[in-house]
Amino acid sequence: MKNSLLKSRQLAPGDSGVLLDVTPRQAGWSLIRFTVRRIAAGTTQIVRARGEECCVVLLRGGGEVSIDGGTSQPFGPRQDVFASYPHAVYVPDGHAVSVRALQTTEIAECRARSDKRLDPTMVRPEDCGYEIRGGGNATRQIIDILPPGFAADRLLICEVFTPGGNWSSYPPHKHDVDNPPEEVDLEETYYYRMRSPDAYGFQRLYTADGSRDTTLKVEDGDLVLIRDGYHPFVTAYGYDAYYLNVLAGTHRSMAASDDPRYAALRRSWPPPDPRTPVVPRPGTTQAGQD
Repeated sequence: MKNSLLKSRQLAPGDSGVLLDVTPRQAGWSLIRFTVRRIAAGTTQIVRARGEECCVVLLRGGGEVSIDGGTSQPFGPRQDVFASYPHAVYVPDGHAVSVRALQTTEIAECRARSDKRLDPTMVRPEDCGYEIRGGGNATRQIIDILPPGFAADRLLICEVFTPGGNWSSYPPHKHDVDNPPEEVDLEETYYYRMRSPDAYGFQRLYTADGSRDTTLKVEDGDLVLIRDGYHPFVTAYGYDAYYLNVLAGTHRSMAASDDPRYAALRRSWPPPDPRTPVVPRPGTTQAGQD
């Protein structure tokens, strides 16, 4: 698959089905599989991890989950990704989770090849991280779901919220060289949701040697595959953007290197955009204030 941009399928309202799915073979890499699935109200979806680890992230809806047939636990609710912090469940190799939807529910299944015997774990909103990164119109909010310190094998997962008109993944950075601790080689996906159906943004994909330089228009439900190179993103004025980042590599590290032409910007950020946080942390009630 040479295309770096994938579009979601359309389903009838309330129907169960796969909205988007890309395998490692289709992506042209070795580790990450990414699936977005809708589960109709009153139905159950079983997610199994066989020869891989999986993190199930709730995008909207909610219900109950049961790990390996155990006691049911609440999963959500989450009206949409802009309404509240995420609920997730980490499912390592050899385990399974049953998701029973009490309303129309959408989940992301974030997978990476793995054979490590680890423990399944519920990730509640209060377990997730919080960071306001950058400054001025390069301010964005980061919510870590599976950070480097989480007891997983390869998967690293976070959500990024970008206020309208702002830049993310900026200064442009890359992680395509295995040279720890300065940089590690990671496969990565960006799965987009927009606050408005009319919203859009642009993601630039370019290599350090200049052999490739592509700009993609991204909309609600789009998936971008980051195989190598720098990959900054900007959302259109007036339209808040969300993306779910899934990364995996040999090392559990987010080490990256900036494009040297823009790296100095990181040392002189202006004050953060007052519209952040876009989504309030658990225990607070108001976004846009910290």
